[in-house]
Amino acid sequence: MSADKETLDVYNAKAADYEARFGGGHPSAHLDRFIHGVPKGGRVLDLGCGPASSAAHMAAAGLVVEAVDASAEMVRIAAQKDGITAKQAVFDDLNAVDHYDGIWANFSLLHAPRNALPRHFASIAAALKPRGMFFIGMKTGEGETRDHLGRRYTFVTLDELHGLMRDAGFEVLGFEEGQEAGMAGTVDPFVNMRAQKIA
Repeated sequence: MSADKETLDVYNAKAADYEARFGGGHPSAHLDRFIHGVPKGGRVLDLGCGPASSAAHMAAAGLVVEAVDASAEMVRIAAQKDGITAKQAVFDDLNAVDHYDGIWANFSLLHAPRNALPRHFASIAAALKPRGMFFIGMKTGEGETRDHLGRRYTFVTLDELHGLMRDAGFEVLGFEEGQEAGMAGTVDPFVNMRAQKIA
């Protein structure tokens, strides 16, 4: 399944703006916990990496970083960052088995259709080594919509996200809820959840 064209068009057009707004700075507390939850020198995947700001912090911390995004322009920017292997790919291209020590999906899977989420969670679990770390950021709510920029969103409830984790074979280690303004300028509720592959 390919990515949503209208969503990709937005990210291709606004990749430089996105990096200027959200790139740089220090790693967030969520990213810092993720980095320290992965073995030193471990292999990690930034799934839906955008301009690879998070991936750059991971590489600076000594992790072996692969970064993928469906947007060609985002991948072009990501590939310029030191220590990162970046390539263009969609969620359905993830077919590794027991390969990664950690997978970081920071507000990327929210662009996938709802009926595809169980499949993507299963692929992530398969790609992780036993006890591998998984982080996900999603906007919370119900239904699917497009923002005024044209990006497609799937919203999840906290219970729904817990269920997706459980069904894919993850143990949830913690989560935080909040509200934040994104590229579209609206203040939206979100959840960050970290989990570990059970076996």
